[in-house]
Amino acid sequence: MRQSRMNMTNTMPFRIDVFTIFPKLVDNFCSESLLGRARQDSLVDLRCHDLRDYGDESRRIDDALYGGGAGMLFRPEPIFAAVEAVQPPRPLLLLSPGGKKFDQGYADLLSKSGGFSLLCGRYEGVDHRVVEHLVDAEISIGDVVLAGGEVAACLVIEATTRLLSGVMGNEVSPVTESFGAARMLEEPHFTRPAEFRGWAVPEVLRNGDHAKIERWRRAQALHRTVRARPDLIERRGGLSNVEKTLLEEFPCVPYPEGLL
Repeated sequence: MRQSRMNMTNTMPFRIDVFTIFPKLVDNFCSESLLGRARQDSLVDLRCHDLRDYGDESRRIDDALYGGGAGMLFRPEPIFAAVEAVQPPRPLLLLSPGGKKFDQGYADLLSKSGGFSLLCGRYEGVDHRVVEHLVDAEISIGDVVLAGGEVAACLVIEATTRLLSGVMGNEVSPVTESFGAARMLEEPHFTRPAEFRGWAVPEVLRNGDHAKIERWRRAQALHRTVRARPDLIERRGGLSNVEKTLLEEFPCVPYPEGLL
């Protein structure tokens, strides 16, 4: 039987509330893998609320736009009623293409907040009075259009909760992985077999020289970041002399060029 990782202190679980018309969509996703185990171990307290429970007699919560236009809009009354009844942890964040871009830094900030809540829109979004008088901020997962905020909510929840103490088995992972504390893309990884269809694992990873392996990993992370995300290098103030030497010492492993 798996040993629970739940800490035996009086620490309260990290609470996240989600307001949506599809609570099962979010709840089912967040019941699997690391996040699912974190919920079982009472490290994370995720509560999904169906906005339709606060709608009219037919559970409807949307209506046509004032001034005309295509699509439907979430009315303010059900959303205010849901939030006021639940009293969720703040900040309450509306998932919206007009919000601040969610990234690893934002995830780190939320993981230190003690808890937060998410509001998932659909159709044409929500009545602006919700934005103006109820939510604390808007966040966006990027320049892409989705049918609703639920998938984005799952992304925010997973990215944030995996940074909580005890959620991941290896506490070093959030530091070394892509966009972690090093603010670079992660280096490539290999596993058995040592050779597959003529493609061999780099010799440096098999020779047992751990100092050299660490230098190789650092060099590959730099190569990958310079190649794919030079903006991250610029944000760090460019390459140091030591990093430039590493790039010269270890050539970059191959990557596909891509079609775009």
